[in-house]
Amino acid sequence: MSKKLVAYFSASGATEQVAKTLAEAVKADLYQIKPAVSYTSADLNWNDKKSRSSREMNDLASRPELADKNADVESYDVIFIGFPIWWYVAPHLINTFLESYDFSGKTVVLFATSGGSGFGKTIENLKGSMSATTIIKEGGLLNTRMSKDEMVEWVNQLGVE
Repeated sequence: MSKKLVAYFSASGATEQVAKTLAEAVKADLYQIKPAVSYTSADLNWNDKKSRSSREMNDLASRPELADKNADVESYDVIFIGFPIWWYVAPHLINTFLESYDFSGKTVVLFATSGGSGFGKTIENLKGSMSATTIIKEGGLLNTRMSKDEMVEWVNQLGVE
């Protein structure tokens, strides 16, 4: 059985709830990905084209700093990475996280929460932030409240042990 980590970034708490349920369901360790500068509600105002999150999504080179780099990624075989979808992509903080560690030979399962956007170009935009030997799986959107048993079934369908 592989050692698992659930790493997540949550702006509003929705992704955090899903990540905690997933970690409990698959007996994984939990790690919160935090930005060095926290997002405010004004930063997350999707209707304001000048909000911080909107500017980040429009500036593909933007890489917010992490609050810490203490994730023990090398100790894990399977790493679930969760985040909210912003304008059909992951927040650039996820690129920063992926570029800060070596995921060579690891299986990374991406999952997200969203109020309306699909995965869009998420995998395409994150792939370049990981090693070519990283196995990337699109876990998908987990917007509904899933029980631990449903989470285990979902993980089994992905072929991740």
